[in-house]
Amino acid sequence: MTMLDRMRRHQSWLKWILGVVVVAFIFIYVPSFLGTPGGNGSANASIATVDGRKVLVGTYQRAYNQQVQAIRNAYGEQFNDQMLQQMGIAQNLLQRLIDDEAVQVEAERLGLRVSDAELSQRIQSIPAFQINGKFMGDERYQQFLKMQRPPILATDFERDVRRQMLSEKVQSLVTGWVQVEDKEVEQEYLKRNEKVKLELAIFTASQFRNTIQPTDAEITAQFTANTDKYRLPEKRRVKYLTVDSNSLKAKMTATPQEVQALYEQNKASFSTPEQVRASHILLTTKDKDKAAVRKQAEAVLAKVKAPGADFAALAKQYSEDGSKDNGGDLSFFSRASDVPPGAPSMVKPFEDASFALQVGQISGVVESEYGFHIIKLTDRKAAVTRTFDQVRPQLEDQIKADKARAAAGTKATELASQIKTAADLDKVARTEGLAISDSGLFAREEPLAGLGFAPGVAAKAFDMEVGKVSDKLETQQGFVWITLVEIKPSAVPTLEQVKDRVKDDVAQVKAVDVAKARAATMAKTAGANFAAAAKAAGVDVKTTDMMARGTALPEIGINQQVEDVVFKLKTGETSAPISTDNAVVVARVKEKQDAKPEDMATAKAALRDELRQQHQGQFFAAYMTKAREKMALTYNQSAIQLLLGGK
Repeated sequence: MTMLDRMRRHQSWLKWILGVVVVAFIFIYVPSFLGTPGGNGSANASIATVDGRKVLVGTYQRAYNQQVQAIRNAYGEQFNDQMLQQMGIAQNLLQRLIDDEAVQVEAERLGLRVSDAELSQRIQSIPAFQINGKFMGDERYQQFLKMQRPPILATDFERDVRRQMLSEKVQSLVTGWVQVEDKEVEQEYLKRNEKVKLELAIFTASQFRNTIQPTDAEITAQFTANTDKYRLPEKRRVKYLTVDSNSLKAKMTATPQEVQALYEQNKASFSTPEQVRASHILLTTKDKDKAAVRKQAEAVLAKVKAPGADFAALAKQYSEDGSKDNGGDLSFFSRASDVPPGAPSMVKPFEDASFALQVGQISGVVESEYGFHIIKLTDRKAAVTRTFDQVRPQLEDQIKADKARAAAGTKATELASQIKTAADLDKVARTEGLAISDSGLFAREEPLAGLGFAPGVAAKAFDMEVGKVSDKLETQQGFVWITLVEIKPSAVPTLEQVKDRVKDDVAQVKAVDVAKARAATMAKTAGANFAAAAKAAGVDVKTTDMMARGTALPEIGINQQVEDVVFKLKTGETSAPISTDNAVVVARVKEKQDAKPEDMATAKAALRDELRQQHQGQFFAAYMTKAREKMALTYNQSAIQLLLGGK
């Protein structure tokens, strides 16, 4: 019914988008160098070009900001910046922008376009821009965009909508023929709705690692048989001169007027709109008799409002959307008017009904374009705006950092003409009172002493000749010039140099073997007493709830290898040992629930649409992979390394 439902159904997209850091002060997490005029990080610099069409740093910055704010508005402060880095949001966004540009190139090749009339019609049909089913008018539309957090220019929004429509036209032309046969829909339904309750004996290598002491002979044999695995990478060493913005920051000041102005300019970024949390039961109406579905919804509502009724249990029993597995819970959401267009939000009838309820109250039957809802409000959060005093330290720090960055840029530009040879580095260092530092030996993917992880600097170092000096390079800390002073070629180490690493590898292999042996013995002796056999093998039994495919298992998470085995077993049967990436599992089916073909009719249409979209997406991805082979794709590595180096 909502973007939230689609996120739950498409786990890979959810993983990507939930990695976005939720912060009140967004621009602190978008490197200030993105706006440095004239540098590789300039907003008008290109990250890449696709057949001559540029993907701009400024486009990346805007998309990044909008993603952060959209998720912040929808979910509140449930995530942190560490998750942002772990989930690789920056890399994924960069690739998405490049892929999107490739689609635009393909649209041009195919002769497709979006007329002004088509664009206008699309925008006017967006529910967020309608009042009582009619377009709100150009003035209020523009005002609505300006009120978003951050504000959106109408020209930017319309350009993005036009690009999206053009992308849709390409996809429709390429994949419009894709259909899904009844047999596939039926098989998928049965597969998704079949459930099992499992007893699991899980054997991991870590359980036995401490009991293993590899012998010298085993270590030597491992090293001899896998010499290339332990080869030491090529390393290089540079000397470098830096203009460090961090060292200049202490000299900078932030006036009260500057701080206040920055607060007012970004006030919207410090606000979280009112949010509610709701659960619902949805009875869909697509391809059904609406009157009959309404009657069914009213019958369910009566059960919901009966004394002692369990809303979550009834949602699991009756609801026909992805939230039913969570008892109908849809988590927190804001009004559509409080989030940017395209961000997760509810359809208006659902939103209006939810925000009108008190916590704990249950609605009547609410109709939307998706069907009939019964809504229970479970929580509410008031709108919050961080005060000036709360964010003043961050504002002052940002102003000082920006000033220091600008000062470092000015100084680096001044020095650039004076540095042409390695000898010039020493001369400039003496004249300017700057230090020459030594990186120590480092591999391509390792940090440099004094600079930390600096991908742009490392890449340049591995592309230089000894004695040469680089042009000015930009880093997170400021600007740097390097001269290559040493190359240490890749080499096979002696056993003593890597003995600890080899020893760990031997111990891991032997621990896995022990886990497999224990699991095999346990599987043979399980018989009717699975728990006793597991205990004798040294592990405790983990018991799951009734679960469908795609459910995370204790200790090992979602696992295809285990699923492939257990759903073929009958109730009471025990599996042979199942090797996974991080464990060996013996499973017993404690209970099994087959899908009911007679319940398939109500879900068949929606499932067919979902499968068709999946097939279309897969075909379109393959089509675009082939299409990109004919496109001239170039990357601005220095800009990319600056964008991604700190993420």
